[in-house]
Amino acid sequence: MSKFKNKEKRTVPQPPSGSLSDIVFMLLFFFMVTTTMRETESKVMVRLPEASEIAKLERKDLTSYINIGTPIRSLQGQFGNDSRIQLNDSFKTVDEIRDFIAAERDAMSEADRSFMTVAIKADENTRMGIVTDVKQELRKCSALKIMYTARKGE
Repeated sequence: MSKFKNKEKRTVPQPPSGSLSDIVFMLLFFFMVTTTMRETESKVMVRLPEASEIAKLERKDLTSYINIGTPIRSLQGQFGNDSRIQLNDSFKTVDEIRDFIAAERDAMSEADRSFMTVAIKADENTRMGIVTDVKQELRKCSALKIMYTARKGE
């Protein structure tokens, strides 16, 4: 007895693409909601000093950052090679720290103001005199919770 064979080639059926656009938009929406954008651009070069004891911040939204270091190469012609203080996106002097802290406090809710922390992110080669001047100015404006940013030592 002979067998009859189908002369047509069998093809694998394509998966349905009707819900593919829904999946793509769902992933796009997920990444748009969960991604946080950098708030400030670093204008100083900072190589963090090593530390033996490191603790993570619990709430980063209550932290204000002060960067201290030499300006990046593209800004060295304008600002020089000496250490500078960066508050948000601009270089400031020690006297302008009070206004910065007052603006940061005003942006917070009344209940969170007592939990405000100032993080000093200073280059390891920065003179300690600048850091001391910043700390003294923070004392004058009652910003007493100060944290130093560091990298974990070997």
